[in-house]
Amino acid sequence: MAHFYLCWELGGGLGHAGRLKSIALPLRARGHQVSFVLRDLVLTRRLLVDPRLDGIARLQAPVWLHRTAGLPPEEASLAEILLACGYLDADALAGLCEGWRGLFRQGRPDLVIADYAPTAILAARSLGLPSAAVGPGFTMPPAGQPLPPLRSWEPPQPARLRAGEARLLDSANRVLAALGAAPLARGAELLLGDHPLLCTWPELDHYARGGSGPWLGPNLPQPAGCAPVWPAGAGRRVFAYLRRGVPDAVEVLGALLRQGCRVLCYMPELASGAPAPLTHPHLAWAPGPVSLPEALAGCELVVSHAGEALSAQALLAGRPLLMLPHTTEGFLMARRVAQLGAGINAMEQARTRDWEALVASLLGQPGYRDAAAAFARRYAGFDPQRQAEALADRFEALAAARGNV
Repeated sequence: MAHFYLCWELGGGLGHAGRLKSIALPLRARGHQVSFVLRDLVLTRRLLVDPRLDGIARLQAPVWLHRTAGLPPEEASLAEILLACGYLDADALAGLCEGWRGLFRQGRPDLVIADYAPTAILAARSLGLPSAAVGPGFTMPPAGQPLPPLRSWEPPQPARLRAGEARLLDSANRVLAALGAAPLARGAELLLGDHPLLCTWPELDHYARGGSGPWLGPNLPQPAGCAPVWPAGAGRRVFAYLRRGVPDAVEVLGALLRQGCRVLCYMPELASGAPAPLTHPHLAWAPGPVSLPEALAGCELVVSHAGEALSAQALLAGRPLLMLPHTTEGFLMARRVAQLGAGINAMEQARTRDWEALVASLLGQPGYRDAAAAFARRYAGFDPQRQAEALADRFEALAAARGNV
């Protein structure tokens, strides 16, 4: 049997851990050894509680803990995101890489599976270990090309993009050279690994790359979490997944309540003990992750920060979205959903936002529901369990090439 390391290094939210869980379950069921290496061991704890995962090692990922000075405030590309996370300086990157190398030398994986874990891929390359990358469009840029611009709505900045990728490659290749490993030719290789698996659909691709693929569909987390408990009353049900402290999150909840909605909100910080920022008879705070199939089946609207996993699941359930993205990745996803006509990207609205009007539009205008329902019909045959098994087949084949399956 093979040993698989499932790695998450960058990015927030529970989507990364949820995707890795969906990969771990079929591999474990087939008798393989699986280890998680996670950016966050605290907020993911409840999500990963599952008797089928008992005994799986959960290790802390080596992550950048420092402030990087001198970079522009708004990232123009994935290169600049990585530069701010340890790649600006080759010596700093070497420290992160050595942390990953230590984990891999200890566990001796047959395949490193990376979900937004570029330094895991770098370390695997330095040790001659094969790597596979999974994820949505944002973390899986087009292969064989320069890293694409993230702020496509602004005038192009080709010199800045080239400089950022050159600096990224310089740091990475210095580390590889010191370890006697072959250099990288493109920045995308840090994110794609040896075997990239693009887990999204064209409509939800952050880079709108069109016909390229193949499109495997989102590797969604298996149903988990507590059953939704809605506030009593007759108002329309809204499910919200928001982060405490994100601008406008509380204002949106207030607008929903003033519109007479009954709101069930999961806010990870509250589930970990932080005080509630708002109380109301028609607002229920979930004590932990909520079973999304049940919550989506019972609501009429989803409010989120436009994370890929929740956005995809909401659309598969035919539910429109009100999106408050607070990262570039979320903003690009929110733009794609809005272009489908299935939601509103609030960050594209005028700065003084009329939240009640936005809520009223989403609940009152049938076009949003119709667009979400059309998406749901288009992918009605998609089965996340079958997709997870198909991914497991691929991973087994890659491990078999090393003679361990």
